[in-house]
Amino acid sequence: MKYFPIFIDAEHINCLVVGAGEVAARKCELLLKTPAKVNVVAPYVSDTVRGYGNEGLLNISERKFVSSDLDGKQMVFVATDDEDINKQIHDEAFAKGILVNVVDNTPLCKFITPSIVDRSPIIIAMSSGGVAPVLLRYIRQKLETVLPTNIKLLGNFSEKFRKKVKQALNSVTDRRYFWEEVLDGDIGENVLQGNKDIAESQLDVALDKYSAGEKPTGQVYLVGAGPGDPDLLTFRALRLMQKADVVVYDRLVSKDILELVRRDAEKIYVGKAKSNHTIPQEEINELLARLAKEGNRVVRLKGGDPFVFGRGGEEIQTLIQEGVDFQVVPGITAATGASSYAGIPLTHRDHAQSVTFTTGHLRNNTIDLDWPSLVKPNHTLVFYMGLTGLPIICDKLIEHGMTKDMPIALVESATRVNQKVVTGTLSNIVTNSETANLKPPTLIIVGGVVRLHKQLNWFNMTDNLSNS
Repeated sequence: MKYFPIFIDAEHINCLVVGAGEVAARKCELLLKTPAKVNVVAPYVSDTVRGYGNEGLLNISERKFVSSDLDGKQMVFVATDDEDINKQIHDEAFAKGILVNVVDNTPLCKFITPSIVDRSPIIIAMSSGGVAPVLLRYIRQKLETVLPTNIKLLGNFSEKFRKKVKQALNSVTDRRYFWEEVLDGDIGENVLQGNKDIAESQLDVALDKYSAGEKPTGQVYLVGAGPGDPDLLTFRALRLMQKADVVVYDRLVSKDILELVRRDAEKIYVGKAKSNHTIPQEEINELLARLAKEGNRVVRLKGGDPFVFGRGGEEIQTLIQEGVDFQVVPGITAATGASSYAGIPLTHRDHAQSVTFTTGHLRNNTIDLDWPSLVKPNHTLVFYMGLTGLPIICDKLIEHGMTKDMPIALVESATRVNQKVVTGTLSNIVTNSETANLKPPTLIIVGGVVRLHKQLNWFNMTDNLSNS
């Protein structure tokens, strides 16, 4: 490790910036986020730097550098376009024991400025030692997407109660475990959601119980995992998945999404397939309540959205009856994911002004739906769980007045790399040879909007499965 990572108290730093172009302006902008005193020396001053000076944020000496400019300084940034001047200032500063950074010249840097993710008071600083700045920017972008924007609220919250917790819990280990519970649990979630008063009350209660040796109660998070592509997870879903003690997941949750779950979390599969229900729904409801009552943070991970044919409502009814706290995190539902990735807009002013989501699930070899209400002009129908009942769906729609040549699309494994789309009409989709090869999860879309598939099929432009 060539560069020793360190955070310097800027309250007592007197910093010199030599140069006042746009490169120097970026360094000034960074310094002005701290309480450091900033002095700029340059014969020519950019509008940006001059603006900082006019606001009284820094001092400007509009002239060439002289050696006495280093007097009383603890840090120097050199950002001129004269290599000889840059070397001279570096040598003089180094001889005086002053930290010096010559911008874009790593050999002349006695310190380097890291790439920063700023959520003050939480600051993450990263460095590649000047050898891979593009990779560093890439990593920073990844971190920016993972960290909640308002994680600074957790920093402020921790600072406020740090002394109180330290007084209540003598052991360093006890304090560490307590803060992990606070930050990973319901209290931390309330802080992030801006529920400051609730969070503070909860912390007081939790601290009293923790001091008395009581284990905190658990909670259930009903999380929508989306249609399959992990990039479509919400930030909040990902955050909860990575703090879960137990994850209860169904068949529609992809392996790629499960890879994002906290490594040491217990994973319980409760998936359902046609005529093969691993665990009855009532037992799943009871399982969630029991796990939470044991003090676990339970993530109930569901494909799509928990409240769109996901039985989320049934599960939280049981949680309410059992007195278990819960939260619901929406997900991109299968219908929107499948239609978007198949290039089939669910509504379009030339084709459909309304859309209906319904289930095509077979019961006793029938599908009990209000078929007349589904057959109307300028309308899109989306059938969940309808692949097995496809012949019945087509026959019933035609029987109740829909034209035989109405376009229909079948979307298998929507949003995933193995997505398949088969199109046809109500009269020929069942006999299409490609239809026989499709497997669940497959979504059915019926309506004039299906005609746009060939034109708008952005996700898989080489798709040759369509039939007119």
